Amino acid sequence: MNKDDLLKLDNQLCFAFYTCSREIIRQYKPYLDKLGITYTQYVTMLVLWESPKISVKGLGDKLYLDSGTLTPLLKRLEASGLITRERDAMDERSVIISLTPKGKDIQKSAYEIPEKIFCSTGLSVDEAISLREQIKKLIRQMNPK
Repeated sequence: MNKDDLLKLDNQLCFAFYTCSREIIRQYKPYLDKLGITYTQYVTMLVLWESPKISVKGLGDKLYLDSGTLTPLLKRLEASGLITRERDAMDERSVIISLTPKGKDIQKSAYEIPEKIFCSTGLSVDEAISLREQIKKLIRQMNPK
């Protein structure tokens, strides 16, 4: 690869990830619209469906988001009646996020989403798993905790 090739758009790993991410999120949109949530709210709900109570810090760690990004997101989810936020009784500095019954209920409607998105990729199960693991490895290498 010559020096000029380094700055070609099609040679940029970041652009491939960016465009792929945008396309995947676009694929999710019609399903999430039915639930009344955005993609970022969806991944937040995924964490909460696994852990119905979690601190804002713990949630941020899982989603790789800072509190400045999480706070407005959580306020919107709370206004929608999907979560509650309350100070931790043991540590007033910590805020605990909990699912509401409504937040638990929309999980039933979300079960179809991963399969529909997977089908839209055209990947085999093995290809999807391999790609996901490679991306997770790249994330760990770029962001060791």
